[in-house]
Amino acid sequence: MRYKRVFLIVLDSVGAGAMPDAGDYGDAGADTLGHIARAVDRLELPHLQKLGLGNLHPMDKVPPAEHPLACYGKLRERSAGKDTMTGHWEMMGLYTTEPFQTFTDTGFPPELIARLEELTGREIIGNKAASGTEILEELGEQEVEQGKLIVYTSADSVLQICGNEETMGLETLYHYCELARELTLQPQWRVGRVIARPYVGKKRGEFRRTSNRRDYALPPPSPTVLDALQGADLDVIGVGKIHDIFSGRGLTRWLHSDSSVQGMEQTIALAREDFTGLCFVNLVDFDALWGHRRDPQGYARELEAFDRNLSPLMETLGEGDLLLLTADHGNDPTYTGTDHTREKVPLLAWSPGRDLAGPLPEQDTFGVLGATLAANFGVSLPQGAIGAPLSKLLGDAPGGKTFPAR
Repeated sequence: MRYKRVFLIVLDSVGAGAMPDAGDYGDAGADTLGHIARAVDRLELPHLQKLGLGNLHPMDKVPPAEHPLACYGKLRERSAGKDTMTGHWEMMGLYTTEPFQTFTDTGFPPELIARLEELTGREIIGNKAASGTEILEELGEQEVEQGKLIVYTSADSVLQICGNEETMGLETLYHYCELARELTLQPQWRVGRVIARPYVGKKRGEFRRTSNRRDYALPPPSPTVLDALQGADLDVIGVGKIHDIFSGRGLTRWLHSDSSVQGMEQTIALAREDFTGLCFVNLVDFDALWGHRRDPQGYARELEAFDRNLSPLMETLGEGDLLLLTADHGNDPTYTGTDHTREKVPLLAWSPGRDLAGPLPEQDTFGVLGATLAANFGVSLPQGAIGAPLSKLLGDAPGGKTFPAR
C-alpha cells in the first residue's frame, strides 16, 4: 500500500459552486464557499489557503497560494439528491438514482401521521419543519402535560420525534422511533433517517435536549468500500455522524462527536494512535448550526475554527499518512430557503513528504474517493461501485517506499 493511514474528513455542506444541474433542484447560482467569503468582513483560513483552497475555487479574502501544498480540485455528484446520505454513500461507491423524500414544505402526509398515532397510542402535534429547540419551547409543555407526541422534520430527509426522558422515558421514545422507521421504509414515505430527540425539563424555558439522541438510518442498499476495507481486516474508524450514515456497516470502531471542534480533537487523538486503514470523519456543525439557519457569519467562524484545528492535525500526521478534505453537498447560507444546495465539493489532498501539489481535473463522481482508498489498500471494489482511483494521489513515496499490508 502507498499509505498506511488515510484521514478522510468531510466538511458537511461546504460546497464549491453550483452543479451543472443545480437549476433542476432550484439551486442555480448557489456557491457556499464563494458567497460566505463575500458576505463577511473577514475570513482567515491560513492553513486551508496554503493547501490550495483559493486555487480550487474563487474566494474573496482567501487568495490562491503561489505554491499550494496539496493537490486541489472539485468533485461532482452523480447521484440524484443533495443530502448527507447520498453524498457519503457515493464517496464509498454507491450510486443513488432515487432521492430520499423530504417533507419540509408540507409536513408528513395525514396517512403516515394517522398510522403512527395508531401504533403509538398518542396524538401527534407539530408535524412541520422546525428547529428542535424552538419546537420544544412551542410544544414541550403539551407533550409533557397531555401525553402527546412531537413529530417534526427539517430541510433534510428526516422524521424526528421528541421524548421527555423523565415523563416518557428513553426506551419508549426509542420504540416509537423504531415503529416510525418501519413505516418510512415505504417508498412514498422513505426518509433517510428517523431521529430520537430526547430532552429533560417540565416547562417552557427549562427544556434542554440531552446527548441520548439516536439515529435510525436506512442501511446502505449494497456493500460499500467500507465493507471491503473491513473485510480485508483493516481498521475503519468513524468519527461524528459516520456510524449513523452507514448504520454502522463497514466500521470497526466509531466515536460520537458533540461538535465539529470535538470531532477534530478526536481525529487529532486518533492520529497519535497506531492503526492501519481509514479514519472517516464527518463535521456536521457547518451544516446543522449555520447553513440551515442561513448564518454566513457563524459559518465563517466555524470555518476558521476548523482551520485552527487543521494545523495540529497536520503536525501530527507523518510519513505514510494521507489527508483528504472534502464535502458531501452544499448549504449556501446566503441562498433562499433553508435546504441544502446542489453543489460541487472541494477536494484537498495532502501527505507529509510527498509531492502531491497541483491541480486535479474535475471529477464526475464522489466515488473517486472510495476507489482511491480501495486501490491504496489493495482491495477490490464492491460489485456495482462507481468511481476510478485518482492516480495522481497514489504515486509512490520518495524512494519508492510503500507500506506492507497488515
